[in-house]
Amino acid sequence: MLIIGEKINASIPSSKKIIQALDESSLIELAVKQVEAGADFIDINVGTGSGSVADEINTMKWAVEKVQAHIDKPLCIDSADAEVLSAGLSTVKNETCMINSTNAEKAQMDKVLHLAKTYDADLVALPIDEQGIPATVEKRIDVCRRLLDASEKYRIPGNKILFDPLVLPISTDNRQGKVTLDTLAAIKKTFPESRTVMGLSNISYGLPQRKKINNSLMHMAIYAGLDAAIANPNDELLMETIKTAEAVAGKDRHCRRYIRVFRNKN
Repeated sequence: MLIIGEKINASIPSSKKIIQALDESSLIELAVKQVEAGADFIDINVGTGSGSVADEINTMKWAVEKVQAHIDKPLCIDSADAEVLSAGLSTVKNETCMINSTNAEKAQMDKVLHLAKTYDADLVALPIDEQGIPATVEKRIDVCRRLLDASEKYRIPGNKILFDPLVLPISTDNRQGKVTLDTLAAIKKTFPESRTVMGLSNISYGLPQRKKINNSLMHMAIYAGLDAAIANPNDELLMETIKTAEAVAGKDRHCRRYIRVFRNKN
């Protein structure tokens, strides 16, 4: 399981304060702690919702420069604005990087696919188009197919695409967990060369004991074929959940990763 550390994100109030203050030491601490906890990529999203695009571009460059100077893990550049993505990618020094994300809205998709090709970046792709989020598994697969067809025109290999099946709250529609899992399984069957990724927190929005629901989804998603998660690697219970689920799903040869995690906890 590929872990994309989610903590450097301005949608998190504590991280927003760090980003707005250009607090270098706290930013680096966020990155280093995620790497120490097992993150494979570090996501960087500096969109605070205030200031201009130029401000966000400058902040993205600052964050990328500071983080990559202190860790050796690749970065995931995260923004809804292609100009901000471009600024972050142009600052990255590591040969491996990721873009988070694009959807199938043509204007956005073409810009981001061009960046993915230019920087040889892995790409998180969301099955969303001009009509919004499709309600059914079949329609989400149709949008994924359009995204993959478009990426092929840019000669981006299928294994560079990480499809997100999309997670919506079960508090407003208790069918959404099954839709997510069925979409995930369908992506793995329909596009075997591509990979899958998702965040967890939306599933439990508005409900108590959210971590229990998030961890339950993780167990099921790993069985359904999840390859990567945008998550908090400092959440010890979540990381244990991942190792446990991989062992049960036959994705941990001789249960070695499971044993490594739990040997010293007995």
